[in-house]
Amino acid sequence: MPDYFSHPSAIIDPGCTIGAGTKIWHFSHIMPGAVIGENCNIGQNVVISPEVVLGNNVKVQNNISIYTGVICEDDVFLGPSCVFTNVINPRSHVNRRDEYAFTTVKRGASIGANATIVCGNDIGEYAFVGAGAVVTKPVDPYALVVGNPAIQIGWISEYGLRLNFDDKCHAICTESGDEYELKNGAVRKI
Repeated sequence: MPDYFSHPSAIIDPGCTIGAGTKIWHFSHIMPGAVIGENCNIGQNVVISPEVVLGNNVKVQNNISIYTGVICEDDVFLGPSCVFTNVINPRSHVNRRDEYAFTTVKRGASIGANATIVCGNDIGEYAFVGAGAVVTKPVDPYALVVGNPAIQIGWISEYGLRLNFDDKCHAICTESGDEYELKNGAVRKI
């Protein structure tokens, strides 16, 4: 008996790996070669394609297709109906399976509902992609991006709160008390 939960309507193909404590809900399909870490939550109507890798504690909300070429590190949140692509110039009559562009969503990043991630654009650690954004270039760690095309409008803490930097390029997360530094256009927790 597996050490994960899957709803009876979910399809789990042979040849995938699913970690302990993971939950897979209604009408989802996990394809051969997919790797899902421990304590993940896979919502309803989710497709996880071959060779996709999800780290531990990844939350995949309803109605998401995660295509070959996508890697999500630990603690990633994927909002409802967000979209990943894996080919820059798809055509029905042209087979481009050897041209998949890879996308990595780094540890702790969140992607909002209905956002689109154009393939080949990595999302940095703890970055936050706002609902409906269309990501057409890489997103820096701790960056907050919104819009179409997505533009950076600020910085965000590991707890998901806006960071307000003082004149010494120092900020404190009001929820966790963690301190951050902005130096040379990059944020790091100190």
